[in-house]
Amino acid sequence: MQIRQLFDHASSSYTYLIWDESTREGAIIDSVTEQVERDQKLIAELELDLKYALETHIHADHVTGSGALRERLGCRIGIHANAGNACADLQLVDKDRVYLGSQHLEVIYTPGHTNTDISYKTADSLFTGDILLVRGSGRTDFQDGDAGLSYDSITGKIFTLPGETVIYPAHDYNGFCCSTVAEERRFNPRLGSGKTRDEYIQIMESMKLDRPSQMDTAVPANLTCGL
Repeated sequence: MQIRQLFDHASSSYTYLIWDESTREGAIIDSVTEQVERDQKLIAELELDLKYALETHIHADHVTGSGALRERLGCRIGIHANAGNACADLQLVDKDRVYLGSQHLEVIYTPGHTNTDISYKTADSLFTGDILLVRGSGRTDFQDGDAGLSYDSITGKIFTLPGETVIYPAHDYNGFCCSTVAEERRFNPRLGSGKTRDEYIQIMESMKLDRPSQMDTAVPANLTCGL
């Protein structure tokens, strides 16, 4: 599976374009509406057939470009069924598969940041959305977030994967582009080195974070695929 990592500076968001090299069938993960022109141009340059626009969750800090990409390129939109998102073509659940040529993404339900969190697994990579970041994790104080569920998702589903699995997060604020399961097991300051569930909950509940500036706009817009 080929992977291209793209960045939106305004929201510190990563978008991923992935494709099967033999068939050129592709998917975009966590698109951003302001970057649709950029992404469409790249898809055309790489001569890809965009089959899917996938979301890792309902975002609170940016508006998705999935609806616009569907209108322009005819792709199908996928998000976790908990979103109740009537505009989506695929209501994804744990262990679903999304096929690109002879390869596929496996859906892993990883709630905790929100109740709509999905990670997408390839043979050797994992797109974690906001549930697990490089040396961090997604906040758990809104959108049905739950620190205990976040810990369970990360330690029970992500940290059990092979250590060499590459972690691709939906955000980064410190200049990192990716990590590995083994690195995060060892070095993640909130979860690494065997931190307990209670310790993680205490860390997350003690955080005092500002409300995302676009939340009141982004969440309702993302429930209609950004349109």
